[in-house]
Amino acid sequence: MVGGISICISVLYFIYVNAGHLMYPELVAGCLTVLVLIGVADDRFDISFKLRMGIQAVLTLVMIHYTDMTLTHIGNALGFGVWAFPPYVDVVVTLFAVIGAINAFNMVDGIDGLLGGLTIVVFTSLGVIFYTHDLYQMSYFAAVLVVILVPFVLFNLGYFGKVRKVFMGDAGSMMIGFIVIWVLIGGSQGQAGDYVIRPVTALWLIAVPLIDMMAIMIRRIRKGHSPFHPDREHFHHIMQRIGFSPRESLVLICLVQVSYSTVGLLGEYFNVPEYIMFYTIVGCFLFHTYWMTHSFKMAKIVRKWKKIEPSVVEEKA
Repeated sequence: MVGGISICISVLYFIYVNAGHLMYPELVAGCLTVLVLIGVADDRFDISFKLRMGIQAVLTLVMIHYTDMTLTHIGNALGFGVWAFPPYVDVVVTLFAVIGAINAFNMVDGIDGLLGGLTIVVFTSLGVIFYTHDLYQMSYFAAVLVVILVPFVLFNLGYFGKVRKVFMGDAGSMMIGFIVIWVLIGGSQGQAGDYVIRPVTALWLIAVPLIDMMAIMIRRIRKGHSPFHPDREHFHHIMQRIGFSPRESLVLICLVQVSYSTVGLLGEYFNVPEYIMFYTIVGCFLFHTYWMTHSFKMAKIVRKWKKIEPSVVEEKA
């Protein structure tokens, strides 16, 4: 369980070498270190989620205090003009957004290679956006993170032998969620025309972790369970339950995220109205939730396509 630690060391080295080209390098490095240490403790001792979220909240408030970066608006996502948050409300919204993103990436880490694969897609998409806006240093940062993640994914999938398999753990998943959300906040906020990523585009770039977390929490609450109560109802669990192997599930879920990211990038490039992009992704969320709650219908299709006997699928379920 050293994947998160190794990735953190690589990121910290990058920050150290490029400190002169990055904003708040010491602050970011300090927050990442604390978050990874908490993740290591959680991997080892399984600490309370309340303590984890409390520390995530403190780190978020520290970032807000020293950087003045908050989610001040969501653009024209609703179609009624730019919706800006009042003072202090923006801090609360940012707090929930950061904690939500951290835990979305943490919760999606359920099968080998999935978190790494999804993160590679996210940072590749961010790199493309930054490059098109001539933000070469940020594009380089995204490219470096992809390069860091590739060997981890190969080790995680066992390409160097199962004896040498490496796992990211909570240390890595929380760190990645933290980096992604702050890059998105920094890129999507500011005055109209001053930001490089429209807020609604950010939703498309992290669609799979975000939609999966929201859908699973809603399902848990509807069942009377805690939204943080662990179960086997995540996207990757459903994929395997209906007949896909872990490796097939990995490829298909990553392709779904590639599709979401592509739509987000095209919407950004062609300047598709924000409200159309927003209501479309809401529709995707509703479709995803419906599909997860009616997976037996998809199971019949997959069973017929793969010629799997009903009993085999039932045993997997």
